[in-house]
Amino acid sequence: MDAIDQKILACLQANAAMPIEEIAAQAGLSTSPCWRRIQKLEAAGVIKARVALLDPSRMNVGVTVFVAVRTNQHNAAWAERFCRAVHKIPEVVEFYRMSGETDYLLRVVVPDIAAYDLVYQRLIKVADLFDVSSNFAMECIKYTTALPTHYAS
Repeated sequence: MDAIDQKILACLQANAAMPIEEIAAQAGLSTSPCWRRIQKLEAAGVIKARVALLDPSRMNVGVTVFVAVRTNQHNAAWAERFCRAVHKIPEVVEFYRMSGETDYLLRVVVPDIAAYDLVYQRLIKVADLFDVSSNFAMECIKYTTALPTHYAS
């Protein structure tokens, strides 16, 4: 991956619907070579998908909750059951297995505390949890889906 690919990726991350002519101009290419590079990046799996980002407040899910889960069940069967159940909860938009004191970290989006309580009730039903700690975001200071491109090689 070279600097031209990085420019193309930066454009697509900013606006996946950007016209190919504009991407090509910003990358310093004509449209055909630019399109071939995009296709190559897609085939290589660098570009996983092109999506629309929705406004959480307009979707009535303006409350973000970070949920730290700790378990004392460190076995494959428990982890598989828990992960499968969490994947079925649409309010969970990010889900990570962690190192350190927290075993799993979830980012949950909901309209209000009552809606979060319903998510919480679902979580505690699916698997034995040692501890669940919920932190409500007061303000979003930075949010982006754009990855830095300058590390790619």
